Amino acid sequence: QVQLVESGGGLVQAGGSLRLSCAASGRTFSTYASGWFRQAPGKEREFVAAIAWSGGSTYYAESMKGRFTISVDNAKNTLYLQMNSLKPDDTAVYYCAVSRGWYGRNQGRESLYDYWGQGTQVTVSS
Repeated sequence: QVQLVESGGGLVQAGGSLRLSCAASGRTFSTYASGWFRQAPGKEREFVAAIAWSGGSTYYAESMKGRFTISVDNAKNTLYLQMNSLKPDDTAVYYCAVSRGWYGRNQGRESLYDYWGQGTQVTVSS
C-alpha cells in the first residue's frame, strides 16, 4: 500500500508559478513510477507528466512541455511538479499517482496507476 498526499496548490495570477508536492508513505517510491494528472471543472482527468523513480526517465503531455517540470526526491519520498508561466486553462485539481512500473510513452494511461492522492486545487486567475 502507498498513501499519497498532495500539497502546494493555491491561487496564483496568470504568468506565475507554483510547485506541487506529493508525499508518499507506506512502500517506498524506489520501485515505482509516478505521475501527475489534472481535472478541470466539467472535463475529464488528463495526464500531465510522469517520472521513473529509479532511472530518472520522464514523459510529458505535449501541451505541458517547457512549462512544467516533474522531479522526485527519493530520500524524502516526495514527488514534485514545478509549474511555470501558468495560464487560466491550468486551473484544475491536480492529482499524483503511482504505478508499478515504467511504461514509456504509455505512462499517460490512468489504468497503469494503482494509488492516487486526494488532489490539490490550483486556480489561475487572469
